[in-house]
Amino acid sequence: MSKDLTDLDLLHELEPVAEKLINRHMTMMKDWNPHDYIPWSDGKNYYALGGQDWDPEQSKLSEVARTAMVQNLLTEDNLPAYHREIAMNFSMDGPWGYWVNRWTAEENRHGISIRDYLVVTRNCDPVELEELRMEQMTRGFSPGQNQQGDLFAESLFDSVMYVSFQELATRVSHRNTGKACNDPVAEQLLARISNDENLHMIFYRDVSEAGFDVAPNQAMKSLHRVLRNFKMPGYTVPDFRRKAVIIAMGGVYDLRIHLDDVVMPVLKKWRIFERDDFTGEAAAMRDDLANLITEIEEACDKFEESKARKLERDARLAEKRSAKALAGAAT
Repeated sequence: MSKDLTDLDLLHELEPVAEKLINRHMTMMKDWNPHDYIPWSDGKNYYALGGQDWDPEQSKLSEVARTAMVQNLLTEDNLPAYHREIAMNFSMDGPWGYWVNRWTAEENRHGISIRDYLVVTRNCDPVELEELRMEQMTRGFSPGQNQQGDLFAESLFDSVMYVSFQELATRVSHRNTGKACNDPVAEQLLARISNDENLHMIFYRDVSEAGFDVAPNQAMKSLHRVLRNFKMPGYTVPDFRRKAVIIAMGGVYDLRIHLDDVVMPVLKKWRIFERDDFTGEAAAMRDDLANLITEIEEACDKFEESKARKLERDARLAEKRSAKALAGAAT
């Protein structure tokens, strides 16, 4: 049985790949300015400067769009924790260090612009938003931490495998949130952010793909560990479960989207079920991923059935309210 490579060995082996992918990234990315995507003319002072504090009637976004946009923002707010995680796993030397800082700088635009949009357009309670930001950042984040606070062992492979899925999931969430906003300004802003997330995902996905060639069994073990324990960074946001249900019911991000638009495209790109270089425990873990996909499929079916029942109940309730209103108007 071959011995697993250390993270230092992996960093050395994959450094030429990282450098090549960074150069590709710099030719593909397009710089943009957060201030260009904010409707500043819609803004006005709050109470401290002689204006008016926020009122719920000022929000024009639907509950689904507002919940998703605030959740996305609070996720982006934890950037210092994400920077720490990748810096610890990638090191700050050579191409790895350049990527850590470049990625962080690009990501920082996302929180800046979403917050400016929400505060200027008064589409959320800014006081509550600030309280949640403080709580979220104080909690921090580690991709190897589940909702019970338990940690699974992290390695370089764990880190790059996790962000390969997480960046794609974030891209999809931003894109779908923009569509749900029913506001061309918000949609344009979130499309810009979504494009950034896509390029970040491509970097991590392709580093991971090279990792499968360097140490296939070791990479497979990390992939299995990541997908079996996968949680989005936003799970540390207070009241996450309720918000996740609202977002899922609104079709912004749910299990079906997670499986079809995030998990399966990455697994197919890596040819996980086609490769023949996994052996022993790693081969068994690859087989278990097929079981995991089946489990997610079954959970998707249950959720969709539950969602259909709720929508039917809501429709009947709306009909009753409408009939009652008409009857009241007639009298």
